[in-house]
Amino acid sequence: MANVNKPQGLLPIGHLLGVNWTGQMNVYYIASTDGNAFAIGDPVASSGSADSNGVPGITLATAGTGNPLRGVVLGFGRYETLMANPANLDTTIVPATKTNDYYAVVMDDPFAIFEVQEIGTGTPLTVADVGLNANLSSGTNNGYVSGWLLNNSGAATGATIQVRLLGLSRRSDNAFGQYAKWRVLINAHELKVGSAGI
Repeated sequence: MANVNKPQGLLPIGHLLGVNWTGQMNVYYIASTDGNAFAIGDPVASSGSADSNGVPGITLATAGTGNPLRGVVLGFGRYETLMANPANLDTTIVPATKTNDYYAVVMDDPFAIFEVQEIGTGTPLTVADVGLNANLSSGTNNGYVSGWLLNNSGAATGATIQVRLLGLSRRSDNAFGQYAKWRVLINAHELKVGSAGI
């Protein structure tokens, strides 16, 4: 059976150290001047700024080697203490054109394990790529969740390559090939030193 094409960005599914993930995340600031759209599952990076209370700022990550990640967005809000938009409780995205600042909860644990879908073009990754590092591929959200994917081009060793390939997500509807769902660890993480891979 072919893998289903259903991108959702990066979805936290476990922890490298074997501890139970409690849902603990940290709050970050998205400035109204940031021109990126954000969705749940998008990888983000530090923006180098903060709000007036010192909440650190983030921006949408850049795909590719040499672009470290801070973590993955799992929720948004209009206020630091409210992860919702009172003007639209149904929205799960932050628009590219903003009329106000936003806040986001980010899974920034450098040992969190994520699931991400491989892109559907090019030569699919194989069993020989497990343990190597690969980059992400940016994608547009579908109005609800992220469109980011795992890039299958250039899996290699290298400490500045974005994610470590831990293996396929083990379930009956997933196999090596187009749209495979992979378990990954952020390798080029802003809070730890990257590893070259095997």
